[in-house]
Amino acid sequence: MDWLQKHWEERTPLRFLLIPASWIYRLLAAARRGCYKIGLMRVTRVLAPVIVVGNITVGGAGKTPLVLWLSKFLTERGLRPGIVLRGYGGHQVDSAVIAGPESDPAVVGDEALLLARNSSCPVFVSRNRSLAAQTLVREYDCNVILSDDGLQHYAMARDVEIAVIDGNRRFGNGQQLPAGPLRESPKRLLTVDICVVNGRPHTDELGMQVVGLAFRQVTAPETQQGTSAFRGQRVHAVAGIGCPDRFFSHLRDLGIEAKEHPFPDHYQFTARDIEFNDDWAVIMTEKDAVKCEQLADQRHWYLAIEAKPDPKLGMLVLKLLKERSRG
Repeated sequence: MDWLQKHWEERTPLRFLLIPASWIYRLLAAARRGCYKIGLMRVTRVLAPVIVVGNITVGGAGKTPLVLWLSKFLTERGLRPGIVLRGYGGHQVDSAVIAGPESDPAVVGDEALLLARNSSCPVFVSRNRSLAAQTLVREYDCNVILSDDGLQHYAMARDVEIAVIDGNRRFGNGQQLPAGPLRESPKRLLTVDICVVNGRPHTDELGMQVVGLAFRQVTAPETQQGTSAFRGQRVHAVAGIGCPDRFFSHLRDLGIEAKEHPFPDHYQFTARDIEFNDDWAVIMTEKDAVKCEQLADQRHWYLAIEAKPDPKLGMLVLKLLKERSRG
């Protein structure tokens, strides 16, 4: 995928060769969405408002940290949120499976486990997000549902749509799959309720920063050090996320000299992937750390992060929930 993503960032000859395929993809995506819109395909409405946090591009943009922030914000306002997601990287299931702090990431996926450990909300995983959402309302008394990803999952009705945009990559070369990174046209953003940019926002967008909190030991998260702990040191940096360069750049900003080891998103690590013939520390993302607990030792650390969106976001979400509930 790395070589393909490089073509997605630029206008290369491969892009032009793939444009006919992207036209077919665009037509199929438009036809599918149209079928949901006119009722040829079933849309399920959940008995609680649904907030979808997604994006229109392939790869990580910061959706999961934002979902985690929203879950805490809504809980502090007296609501009872529940989280649904497909569980990429785990065994795909049609039934709704709860993700707990001790769940196997090979079953529920890395993002679900991360959310289960860092939120106080029930987290359900299923290919059928509507089924998962209905289970949260029926069995856990949730009165608002957060969908991590799923902007294109039109089978589940939604009340609020939040699109997350990578402030560095934006929309790449502007082409849809497979000629570019877009799942949908940028015009789709005109129909969402809120656009949040992980980075510097443009007009009519809200900004968000993802900041490092501390380095925590993979095998013993209670052991932690400040974000300046590895400044000036040589380390190995491991990242199996949608945009490894964002993580590596974050480490550089912290003054860390990292030898970079990028892997595909949701990569299933083996011991050999994170073992190196030296005594350097090995730093990874928290999303990767949940899959490496049985493979790591005291040299392995992860950077705990937190989303800090524009303060306007929370109030805007509450306003939209109030307006939509009246409808």
